[in-house]
Amino acid sequence: MKMQLQCPMPKFEFDFITLGHGSGGLLTNKLLDSGVFNILKNEKLDKRHDGAFLQFNGEVAFSTDSFVISPIFFPGGNIGELAINGTVNDVAMCGAIPKYISLSFILEEGLPMTEFWDILVGIKDACDKAGVIVVTGDTKVVDKGKGDKIFINTTGIGEVHPKAKIDILNIKVGDKIIVSNQIATHGIAILSVRQGLEFETTIKSDTTNLNHSIVKLLDEFGEAIHLFRDPTRGGLASTLNEIARDTNTGIVLQENKLPMDKQVKGACEILGLDPLYTANEGVFIAIVKANKAEAIVEKMRSFDNCCYATIIGEVVENYSKKVVITNTMGGKRVVSMQVGEQLPRIC
Repeated sequence: MKMQLQCPMPKFEFDFITLGHGSGGLLTNKLLDSGVFNILKNEKLDKRHDGAFLQFNGEVAFSTDSFVISPIFFPGGNIGELAINGTVNDVAMCGAIPKYISLSFILEEGLPMTEFWDILVGIKDACDKAGVIVVTGDTKVVDKGKGDKIFINTTGIGEVHPKAKIDILNIKVGDKIIVSNQIATHGIAILSVRQGLEFETTIKSDTTNLNHSIVKLLDEFGEAIHLFRDPTRGGLASTLNEIARDTNTGIVLQENKLPMDKQVKGACEILGLDPLYTANEGVFIAIVKANKAEAIVEKMRSFDNCCYATIIGEVVENYSKKVVITNTMGGKRVVSMQVGEQLPRIC
């Protein structure tokens, strides 16, 4: 069960975000002092400079992302922890160890202070679990009706693991494709509470940090791991299509190997959604040397967030730049790149 920090909300002067909170003046300072600087307090953020001074000893990985999810609270999380986890995971997919985060808010006038505080608590909780700190950021307020409660931009920086050789050019025919956990859970969790589509389910978003698991895999298997990717927006199919296109190889998947929760599978069938294109937030793909694949899966299954790790396919010479899936009867179909947006505002 996910446990969140118990942080009593401070007394704010206003119950809702006002345009004055974006003025850069007294109200802005009160909001930041009582909220952001208070809960995210650390030595670097406390300097309150326009930037941050950071120390690194080797190669650095750098990633930025923006989060516009609707609704901002969903089963298993909120936009705040999703923003931290998403950026932490993007840095980790580079084979790096995330250390520092920048955090910027665009707040809509009228956002309840209670909701903003709950989001800050989610951010703090996610940072603590991932082992990262927020070192700089920005806050802006837009007129009511010109935003959708809150948008968040995050940037993450981390040092590349000394054993990491993560490069799409390292992928070879025969490499095995591993997925770390059950797919499509996040997308279905969001839809379960989206207005007009609500349905009864116990499905929770899989949003979580993956960096600790990535470090353990690199510690033990290093050069045997050719690529990490997290199949978020666009799902597994879009990510694998990008890899097949960029390597001029084919990818063959085994449909019966795809790990998926029964409720998620049923919801996809009812809603007419293909789980291969449905978003994930706590899942990664690893493309690895064939002779190490079983050992890597065994190791992954010892991690709480990878307990359903499975070899789902391999890189092949045939089907250049295509992803093909084989069903239980031996039939094959091409899984194309997604056209348009199956689930908008999903992250």
